[in-house]
Amino acid sequence: MHQDETVRVVSSPAAEGKRLPYQAIPDHLRAEIDRQLGSRITEAVTQPGGFSPGVAARLRLADGSRAFVKAVGDINPESPDIHRAEIRIAGALPPGTPAPKLRGSIDADGWVILLLEDIDGLQPAQPWQPDELARVLAAMTELTTSLTPAPIEAPPAATRFEQIGTGWHSMATDHSGADDLSDVDPWIRRHLDNLVAAEDKWSAAVQGRTLAHGDTRADNILLTDDRVVFVDWPWACIGAPWFDLAAMLPSVAMQGGPPPDEVFTAHPLGREADADRVTVVVGALAGVFTYLSRLPDPPGLPTLRAFQAAQAEVAVDWLKLRTGWR
Repeated sequence: MHQDETVRVVSSPAAEGKRLPYQAIPDHLRAEIDRQLGSRITEAVTQPGGFSPGVAARLRLADGSRAFVKAVGDINPESPDIHRAEIRIAGALPPGTPAPKLRGSIDADGWVILLLEDIDGLQPAQPWQPDELARVLAAMTELTTSLTPAPIEAPPAATRFEQIGTGWHSMATDHSGADDLSDVDPWIRRHLDNLVAAEDKWSAAVQGRTLAHGDTRADNILLTDDRVVFVDWPWACIGAPWFDLAAMLPSVAMQGGPPPDEVFTAHPLGREADADRVTVVVGALAGVFTYLSRLPDPPGLPTLRAFQAAQAEVAVDWLKLRTGWR
């Protein structure tokens, strides 16, 4: 990976879940994996990046080929349906989409398993390096262009992300009870009523015709010698062409990249976006990150809340800048 002495070194929460080893998959299902891939698995190397609490491993097969496996059992109640959604999306993405091809799947005996093309690439270096960020931002423009209008069916963004647009509402409800919100930024407490009112506009603000990835972060991107590949598509949805960019930028800043408004306003997708709609979406993102970060850890995901809290801090600062509220 490249070095750049001007990059600020930061310490941010790792985007990592609690992985299971490949051997946690029952023997008879591993035999079915061999059958679907057409050769016996000789090596499985666990990959730590990402928040899935199940198996995520690069596979080497006896015939010399490779594959990637994602599998989950009953560790987390939401994860099986998330994997099922990715099976549907990965199997429907049009040829040429910079995403791993689906090679097979299994949904049996409490396990949901995806078999994907193994991409020979690396995640972007952390902290973000300017040249790699530039590659990713250019690839996002190309991805959006190729996926507008959406070439496959997917839920609207406001439906796919039901919790976005409810964060400030939930905090206001809690604040009317026993929660004094003493642990949050005083700016939030001062403007909570306005934040709730703006959040009501989230569904309309995020509308569009683009198939968005829905979860674009460094741990869902692989850089190869000649392309940028976007992995992990279970959250794909239909929305505004700039939604992925806006949703990614808080994580970029918390991982050593530039401030989100600087990147967004300089990017082609950001320059063409309606400023008021963007502010509403940034506010909704800030709200859901803030609210979720204060909840207990979900089963099998011990690092998620810290990651959300770090994104919330950046998103709230971005919202302060965009609203001008004091």
